[in-house]
Amino acid sequence: MKNLSRLLFAMLLVLGYSNANAQDKNNPWQITIATNAVDNYPTDEVGGIFSDFFNVSDHWNILPSLSSISVSKYLNSGFSFGVAGSLNKIDNWNGTTGVGDLSYYGVDGTIKYNFLEGTTIDPYLGVGGGYTWIDEIGAGTLNGTVGLNIWFNDNIGLTLQTSYKHAFEDYLDTHFQHTAGISIKFGGTDTDGDGIFDKDDACPDVKGIAAFNGCPDTDGDGIEDSKDSCPNEAGLAELNGCPDTDGDGVADKDDKCPTVAGLKALAGCPDADGDGVTDADDKCPNTAGPAANKGCPWPDTDGDGVLDKDDKCPSVKGTVANNGCPEVSDEVQKSLNAYAKTILFDTGKSTIKKQSATVLGDIIKILNEYPNSKFTVEGHTDSVGSDKLNQELSSARADAVKKYLIDNGIDAFRLSSMGYGESKPIDTNNTSKGRANNRRVEINLAK
Repeated sequence: MKNLSRLLFAMLLVLGYSNANAQDKNNPWQITIATNAVDNYPTDEVGGIFSDFFNVSDHWNILPSLSSISVSKYLNSGFSFGVAGSLNKIDNWNGTTGVGDLSYYGVDGTIKYNFLEGTTIDPYLGVGGGYTWIDEIGAGTLNGTVGLNIWFNDNIGLTLQTSYKHAFEDYLDTHFQHTAGISIKFGGTDTDGDGIFDKDDACPDVKGIAAFNGCPDTDGDGIEDSKDSCPNEAGLAELNGCPDTDGDGVADKDDKCPTVAGLKALAGCPDADGDGVTDADDKCPNTAGPAANKGCPWPDTDGDGVLDKDDKCPSVKGTVANNGCPEVSDEVQKSLNAYAKTILFDTGKSTIKKQSATVLGDIIKILNEYPNSKFTVEGHTDSVGSDKLNQELSSARADAVKKYLIDNGIDAFRLSSMGYGESKPIDTNNTSKGRANNRRVEINLAK
């Protein structure tokens, strides 16, 4: 009865421990039901540790039934703690066979470390202690354990284990205890109460559905919330779960015109004339035009083929090559210089005579007809006098004409002046008529 009491005490201790703590996630509990073998011979002085270790028939004491039970709880980072109870019958002890079928009882606690957590082949090492009785003799032990779990699935596996049990009292021999049995893992939790254990639940803190591994689909559109751009509104898979009220392929949340079918390129708004400007912003919704002109076509006021926005002379017909402004023809150039040659100066000076006002007015009219053209006022002299004086005089007269034109309304940026002295004659300097022709002002189109 004493032996039976010890066994019951061991079993109650194991079962009591299994209920001592609240369950944790990921099946933290493991119960192993096994048969065990006790081997005293290799630890005796006869041969030393591991001597004749696998001599099962001569040295192992095996109780051919379920004779060991252990329960362990996973702690963290591969570590777990377990308690085991076992019983056996000893016939072989210290190398002697037939010692009288002594009763063997053990209660042990072990801290284990699993090297390959979560794998099919799951080796581990352990260290701990316990108390062992052989008949009426009992003593504490220090235990070292090596073992291997082979998992058939997430919950059931085969466990093989060997423990070296060093006794603290001389009257109990140090020995090995081997176990082999079936292990069951259990105790997985379901934090969010959705029927899916946390270890398999991709969203363990939020109630979800099995189709999405425990993650929610709040709007029920078949797209889990984490991938649903509109988790609270049922929508279309091709729009990441968002609705499209007008059916134009643009999700309502991105559609600036959600109730009127439009174009994706225009954020779901319509464009009747196809000019790239939405009807709401198009001042000419039925006539194509550029966005820069609010959807209306650009005007060409003077009809010269150059739009007003690009036309430097929008009210005067010109040419495309001259940015919508009229070009100075050879005929106009000749007329301009015909007038310029009649400009009169005081003898040897750059002051313009008053009677030249009329011809200068004609020149100004011509220049105003070509507001985009630039001109150079050129001064020339005959050969009478020194080159230096002639150069200075020609420059002064050209500059005087330029100043007169500016003072009378011609933009300064359109005019430049240059004096050439006597270097570019157009007639002989040997006659008075020729010299008169060489004394001149020309106004030429700038190059």
